[in-house]
Amino acid sequence: MNELAQIAQQIRVCTRCGLASGRTHAVPGEGPAHAEIMLIGEGPGFHEDQQGRPFVGPSGQFLTELLEQAGYRRDQVFITNVVKCRPPGNRDPLPEEIEACAHYLDQQIALINPKVIITLGRYSMARWFPGQKISAIHGKAKCVDGRIVVAMFHPAAALHQRALRGLIEEDFRRLPEIIKAAQADMQPSPPKKTSDGAGEQLSLF
Repeated sequence: MNELAQIAQQIRVCTRCGLASGRTHAVPGEGPAHAEIMLIGEGPGFHEDQQGRPFVGPSGQFLTELLEQAGYRRDQVFITNVVKCRPPGNRDPLPEEIEACAHYLDQQIALINPKVIITLGRYSMARWFPGQKISAIHGKAKCVDGRIVVAMFHPAAALHQRALRGLIEEDFRRLPEIIKAAQADMQPSPPKKTSDGAGEQLSLF
């Protein structure tokens, strides 16, 4: 059993917070062990809790469509959530629940080592964009610890607010362009020549 599978097994029997008592199945996440793109949502819903798989309900079907619009297949990316068990009634995850799951997510990120992380919704966004509002930074990217992090609306937002659907689709259609621009920003600039002809030290930012 590889390390990622071992983490998944730990998650399935985890009792670190109260969510464990109400779950049908924990939802560790799924996708290639070395996926270049990792999507992180908020928490499992009813269908995910029943199947033990992430994003298999209506918002998951929409996410699959969004990935296709961006030119990606679902089986090319790793998909998980900030909490691995369903909050009762699909309520928002509590800070202590997010904290209880944080080390699992840390381990998954470290092992998969994705080039790009796409946050889906405000709870995963808050980890990399603290204090920001999703309405202000959706479709924006920044470099964190050598990887690109892109903030996106949660697909479920389009199911609750139909007016957001076109905006979310446009963000995903632009995703390859957003990633490419962020990658360009990460590249070092050519060294500037000093008066004695020596090159200055390179800086990524």
